[in-house]
Amino acid sequence: MPLPLLLGGAATAAGIALAAGARGWKAGWAVAIVTALFLAGWARLALLPVQPAEWSRLPPREAWVTLRVERRFGTRDPRRASGLGRVEAMEAPVKDLVGQRVQYGVRLAPGEPVPLRGGVIRIRGVLAALPSDPPAGSFDAYLAAAGATFRITRGRLLAEVSPAPRYERWCAARLDRLSAALGRGVESKRPRQVAIFRAMLLGQQQALAEDQATAFRQTGTMHVFSISGLHITVIAGSLTALLALLRLPRWPRLIIGLTVLWLYVDITGTAPSAIRAFAMVAFVQVSLALRVPRQPLPALTVAALIVLLVAPADLFSASFQMSYAIVLALLLLGLPLAERWLEASDLFADLPRVSWRWHHRLRRWLWRGLVGAVAIGASTSLVGAFTGIAFFHLLTPGALLANLWLVPASSLVIVLGAVALLCSVVGFAAGTVLANHAAVLVLWGIERGIGFMQQLPGMWLPATFRYEWLGPAALSLLLAVLVAGYQARWQGWCRGGWPPFALVALLLGLGVRLG
Repeated sequence: MPLPLLLGGAATAAGIALAAGARGWKAGWAVAIVTALFLAGWARLALLPVQPAEWSRLPPREAWVTLRVERRFGTRDPRRASGLGRVEAMEAPVKDLVGQRVQYGVRLAPGEPVPLRGGVIRIRGVLAALPSDPPAGSFDAYLAAAGATFRITRGRLLAEVSPAPRYERWCAARLDRLSAALGRGVESKRPRQVAIFRAMLLGQQQALAEDQATAFRQTGTMHVFSISGLHITVIAGSLTALLALLRLPRWPRLIIGLTVLWLYVDITGTAPSAIRAFAMVAFVQVSLALRVPRQPLPALTVAALIVLLVAPADLFSASFQMSYAIVLALLLLGLPLAERWLEASDLFADLPRVSWRWHHRLRRWLWRGLVGAVAIGASTSLVGAFTGIAFFHLLTPGALLANLWLVPASSLVIVLGAVALLCSVVGFAAGTVLANHAAVLVLWGIERGIGFMQQLPGMWLPATFRYEWLGPAALSLLLAVLVAGYQARWQGWCRGGWPPFALVALLLGLGVRLG
């Protein structure tokens, strides 16, 4: 569809949405705003650079490229640098790739700094087109979803054309300081646990040893190392509690909290999952500041639409599909299921509260926490069953059991990490060391527990869908059933929430090949 027609349609739909909202026509407003965002995202997608068709048929070749760094990737080898960049100039043998996004990998000379986001560099390397149809869940698929069309390998950094902006240099310096703070007092004693600590708090997954990464991947718990909903929610809650203790007014508290939270997202690399989680938390916190009812589902929907408006290609990324599908499962099934289970099994319901003693309250609190965790874990594991096979070729039946204790333990580690980083920022070194020691103790238990669960029979199994199209089809069908059940309030034909579980069991039995 022509770009002017897309933009005109988006503007028209937005006008209709505005008029429908003013007249209180909710159905018309919803349809019009979704149409406007869809057309605007389509127009944004049409503006993305397209890989020339003839390049997909040409062999890799040496090229000299000047590009602006847009994102850095972590590497285990400090002598190498990798990331995404936008081509600004190109020399022979080709000159028609200006504006294309490429993934680059370069070797650094001793003492040569890593190229930072926003800087312009000139490199020489082997240029090759990315596959037009990469396997789901592969790194190539991630690059394609990010809009990259080429890769430069065996690169050599020739010159820094212009340095990164001052703000980006400041962010890089803060990241180095925060990384050093998380190892203060414990790195020489517990290097393996410090590596997990940095991966969990700062998203530095390259710090993990290969056996550590494998253990978390095979137990279905690798998500704790992606800066996403768990991290943003825990840190946002910690910031809110701290600012509330300072007794700041409502709006300054909101502005300071969101500013610090965004700095955390930006310093740790602005991962797409972190940006999505920040957008949802921001919507919820603004609704609280405006004293309107919290609506997590609309907040999630608006956050997703805004993210897709800025980066439409994210829709095809594993990160986007997994994170939003899991949160949808939590909201549509997990929370209602937890509420029903608690109503049916609440402890001491027939005992007057005035006669409760401390052990009644403690037992009831522990029971409610366990039931809620099981309900939420069971609902989100439905999504994980499909996405784990589609993107990682792993079926992890034990992920639910692992996450029941890992998520609370990881939340505690994130809180301790936030305390350690805050103490480091204000210059309270003793507080940093104390929080690090407490976190390392918990991380030691986490690593031992994950290692034990990795060895349990049936904890993980190699698996693939019998047909490639079955993965996205199964996930789409599952989400449709979740929406239908939520709309029916999980009554009638879907009473008890059984249809999603039956659907997953059926598709796993008929559509998955083990081994």
